[in-house]
Amino acid sequence: MAGPAGYAGRELLVVKLGGTTLAEQRAVLEEVASVSATHDLVIVHGGGKRVTEWLARLDVETRFEAGLRVTDDRALEVAVAVLRGVVNTELVATLRNLGADAVGLSGVDGGLLIAERIPSLGRVATVVGARPTVLYALFAAGKLPVVAPLATDENGIVCNVNADEVAAGLAAGLHARLILLTDADGVRGADGKRIPSLDAAMAERLIEQGVIGSGMVPKVRSGLRALALAQTDELADSAAGARASIEVVIADGAAPAALSRALDDPSFGTRLRAAAGRAPDSRGSRASGG
Repeated sequence: MAGPAGYAGRELLVVKLGGTTLAEQRAVLEEVASVSATHDLVIVHGGGKRVTEWLARLDVETRFEAGLRVTDDRALEVAVAVLRGVVNTELVATLRNLGADAVGLSGVDGGLLIAERIPSLGRVATVVGARPTVLYALFAAGKLPVVAPLATDENGIVCNVNADEVAAGLAAGLHARLILLTDADGVRGADGKRIPSLDAAMAERLIEQGVIGSGMVPKVRSGLRALALAQTDELADSAAGARASIEVVIADGAAPAALSRALDDPSFGTRLRAAAGRAPDSRGSRASGG
């Protein structure tokens, strides 16, 4: 697709990593470093488990409502320190050691993410827009952006954001392929078997029935929202050029050759399909930290 001046036009890819340890992600990070030589690649990471550990160490209460973390001012300070400081820096250092020219940033930097506060959850926001100009500048310089899930709300206040939403918003804004790596081999049906392909109507039906539950719900809804928003250009930057079809894959990040298979093997993971109609409501995917 077309892009701003300086953009080389390589295939665009957004990969969301889970909140597991660096040791558990070593193989997929090696793949990321390799793929970054041939793609303009953005890494988005979570880290909710690490945030919870640090909150406990610092004797800051962790509280959830309907499965979502309530983030007050003290908890937000910890989240910023852990996500943008500890987790992001560790990932950047590891990727650089693997040969990728990684650069750490968050959704705050360059106004990358546009977000709105979710009042009931405190310092938590949901993604409503993206300005990928800073990403194109990094691509032009041969860099690999590694994005922490933080953004400023409509009043310029820093908030925690769900990492799946961040990845979906960036994929929509860039018209990039989106790979959501998780600890499952894809979305499973009522029979326990992996569903190779899923559209919005089927996904909402399975969520209503409780077949899709827990952490898989925000991944599915974020992925479908990315597809729908890319079709409408709701999140696309004006410099992004003509529309392009994007693909969303939910796959097991611990599987051998996970990233390569997510890109090239249709029998691996679950492929999400766009459906006509409005974008899925992002309210169903409002969690924090990843």
